[in-house]
Amino acid sequence: MKNVDKIMHHPLYISSMKKIEDMEKDRIFCRHGMEHCLDVARIACIEALRQKLDLSMDLIYSAALLHDIGRGQEYESGLSHEQAGWQISSRILEDTDFDEEEKKQILQAVLSHRRSDGCRQDLTGLLQKADHTSRLCFLCSAWEQCNWCNEDKNSTIEL
Repeated sequence: MKNVDKIMHHPLYISSMKKIEDMEKDRIFCRHGMEHCLDVARIACIEALRQKLDLSMDLIYSAALLHDIGRGQEYESGLSHEQAGWQISSRILEDTDFDEEEKKQILQAVLSHRRSDGCRQDLTGLLQKADHTSRLCFLCSAWEQCNWCNEDKNSTIEL
């Protein structure tokens, strides 16, 4: 997973994740740090195996690491974190060995990870499902204050 390593050690990735960590340190709702990104990656990999999708772990983990990278910029400027994440991810992906099609898949997944397109069987669909199901709403002390409607909250650990 050489590209995952390049992303995790990229100066822009490190500074963007630090910004998110600093801005969410007092957040009572779900946070968007490395733990969340890795949970999303693992769930997406499980789902890719279930669906028998031909996607590398490098591609899946990279998309998961980048999917919320724009959160810090969203907090500062109001630009959606998907759009900000697309911009930041584009710059980071320049320094990886992904081919243009793989970069396009990752950027599309970053840009669309909050949409619900049903049961897409591609990287975007994996990221959408994994991002949502990674949350342990049923254990959260902020259940009542959460912005998600109760029907959207995860009440089970099942995928």
